Amino acid sequence: MRVWNDPHNGEGNGYGGGNNDLDAAKEIGKRAAKYGMRLLVDFHYSDFWADPGKQKSPKEWDGMALDDRLAAVSAYTSRSLTAIRDAGADIGMVQIGNETNNGIAGVTDFNDIPKVFNAASRAVREFDPGILIAVHFTNPEQTDTMKWRADWLAQNHVDYDVFSTSYYPYWHGSLENLTAVLKYVADTYGKYVSVAETSYTFTLDDSDGHTNTVNPNENITDENLLWEFSPQGQADEVRAVMNAVNNVGEKGLGVFYWEGAWITVGDTTGLTGEAYENRIAENRRLWETFGSGWASSFSAEYDPDDAGKWFGGSAVDNQTFFDRTGKATPALSVFDKVHLEEYLEGDADLDGYLTILDATAIQRYLADLTYLNPTAQRAADITHNNGIDILDATRIQRILAGFDDEIEKGE
Repeated sequence: MRVWNDPHNGEGNGYGGGNNDLDAAKEIGKRAAKYGMRLLVDFHYSDFWADPGKQKSPKEWDGMALDDRLAAVSAYTSRSLTAIRDAGADIGMVQIGNETNNGIAGVTDFNDIPKVFNAASRAVREFDPGILIAVHFTNPEQTDTMKWRADWLAQNHVDYDVFSTSYYPYWHGSLENLTAVLKYVADTYGKYVSVAETSYTFTLDDSDGHTNTVNPNENITDENLLWEFSPQGQADEVRAVMNAVNNVGEKGLGVFYWEGAWITVGDTTGLTGEAYENRIAENRRLWETFGSGWASSFSAEYDPDDAGKWFGGSAVDNQTFFDRTGKATPALSVFDKVHLEEYLEGDADLDGYLTILDATAIQRYLADLTYLNPTAQRAADITHNNGIDILDATRIQRILAGFDDEIEKGE
């Protein structure tokens, strides 16, 4: 969950990209906790997108001396985490900066960047020492540079737990190299490693009228694009990147997908002529009003050279986990299928025993009164019909009554 300091202009108009300020973070965190999810809070320490080419200072911090900026980073981190937690979120990890190859929070001097990392890190440790702290870079295909970054962090005594990189196969080299780079960090410094961003295209068609990053003319021919541009190809890429991180060993923590929920706003599929132009005009209104495009025109005051020129809709609506109609693509289920926790069949409450409470948990789940996490859902499907229904609760009751003693252990 990305968090920007103040993604609004002086009149309160949002810059777009979801207008992900602290209020949005609180709401997203609360929703995630409702469904049993822990949260990765991704502080950009910027008012809008931060990446290797852009690490702009938040407006409020413009002109600050370094020591004042470090104090601001620390206070902002602590204040924001407190607000997100108090809203009901379960925070498991905090990312201190986004793709910080060349800077963070407006600081670009490589002697000072580690000081910003540590100001943020100290705030997280003081807030909750049990939360993992991640640093985030990109360009893992630049093998020697990525190894240098890990060395540089160690030499500057940066306190962190997870070394993360973005990995997009049309830019960032082979999966074998990705594994090798992450393994160097894990083996040399004992850090966890992860992929903080990856994605893949399930169609080359555009559905919102804004040009996509991967389209019939761009980013489709690299030798590392090993999968077809289809729903199955998307699922295969996600699984392959998971394998690449897993191949690091015990320190291979996992994979995050970006941006799985940036769905189509205003489907243009099949429209031509005036109907197409009218749909595009309405889409622009929606992007501007609700911030549902990657950037609105209001962002020009803060980022005139990029967002100010190319503002509009989603450039990755063909890489989300939902098609243009809102239906989930098969890739979404990959995250569930890779879980390897053992469970007792029928043990829907995961307490290690088969009791009447498991039948009750299934009944409450079917009535939408409770949530079962992915492992619990697999355990609950004791009839093996690829879904949870009242027959699962009935079978548990029959087993407990002595009519059926076939209880197996599954994975």
